[in-house]
Amino acid sequence: MTTAQPLDVQPTPLALLLLGREADPRSERGVECPGDLPAPSDPDLVERARAAKARLGDRVFVLGHHYQRDEVIEFADVTGDSFKLARDAAARPDAEYIVFCGVHFMAESADILTGDDQQVILPDLAAGCSMADMATAEQVAECWDVLTEAGIAERVVPVSYMNSSADIKAFTGRHGGTICTSSNAKRALEWAFQQGEQVLFLPDQHLGRNTAVRDLGMSLDDCVVYNPHKPNGGLTAEELRAAKMILWRGHCSVHGRFSLESVEDVRARIPGVNVLVHPECKHEVVAAADEVGSTEYIIKALEAAPAGSKWAIGTELNLVRRLANRFAPEGKEIVFLDKTVCFCSTMNRIDLPHLVWALESLADGKVVNRIQVDEETEHFAKLALERMLALP
Repeated sequence: MTTAQPLDVQPTPLALLLLGREADPRSERGVECPGDLPAPSDPDLVERARAAKARLGDRVFVLGHHYQRDEVIEFADVTGDSFKLARDAAARPDAEYIVFCGVHFMAESADILTGDDQQVILPDLAAGCSMADMATAEQVAECWDVLTEAGIAERVVPVSYMNSSADIKAFTGRHGGTICTSSNAKRALEWAFQQGEQVLFLPDQHLGRNTAVRDLGMSLDDCVVYNPHKPNGGLTAEELRAAKMILWRGHCSVHGRFSLESVEDVRARIPGVNVLVHPECKHEVVAAADEVGSTEYIIKALEAAPAGSKWAIGTELNLVRRLANRFAPEGKEIVFLDKTVCFCSTMNRIDLPHLVWALESLADGKVVNRIQVDEETEHFAKLALERMLALP
């Protein structure tokens, strides 16, 4: 690629999809491991990104999720998890453009929390989240009908993970619920049980189960899984009435890969290793780990770890690699928990060519890939987010 050749020279449907100007919703129903990352981008793209960002100056604010490629993180003004980045965006009201290097639900949250005069840009519209796609507005509305027919809807409080669509956040706001992150899920559930007797937890069953059992002392029997692809969620009215936690049948395609065998294998290979995993992992993996926490928790734990300590990390590989390189000079050995290498393929759709295209377009006065949440959805989704912000 040369600097004289634009990125979107062929405006065919396929080219538009590859460039992130259109999206194929079917592609987000699940992700497959793409193997290793592509070869490093053309050095010309680095210079183009720097030049476009310089032309935009303070008009642009670039957010980079922890799971992004290094080539993208290099141009991020701030890095963090999904909620931290959305709050960072809201704290920059003077930025005309918010370029969100993450996935679609994150950009939606940023649009909800930023001002009407700010525009949120997602460099590739095909960067979705398979977990968020596991709960659609229609499916959740049908679930609520099932709970109503079982006679329990009035005592059920919905709690939705940040990793959900704006529609699901709006559903949560309409029905008196709150949003949670992986770091405040315990507080969110404690609040929910003060408001009602049961919780509908969307869309990640593992975070809901791990928080209820590990942090709140419930039993696995207190939890049931609602499968939206089965009549009545695959549950009887009696099972729904007896449950404290009604877990949506959703999961993270990356964190769900880790297994108990992964933990046992790394302990056998690396004596004295500390196993640290994300709470989106399966319950048996979390139970076998030494520590459990969000991406921010993982980073802080490794920052505080003594020199010479050994760590196996169960989260997305881009972050694990970055942390391994960062802390190697301190003598900390950091490895990926699973021997099978897998990145989050949807997150990795944001690459340097897409970022350059977005920045250059903005610098030329052309707004591309703007993420906008409609007013009604934004209103109710913001209610749910504000309830989370108000948690003690």
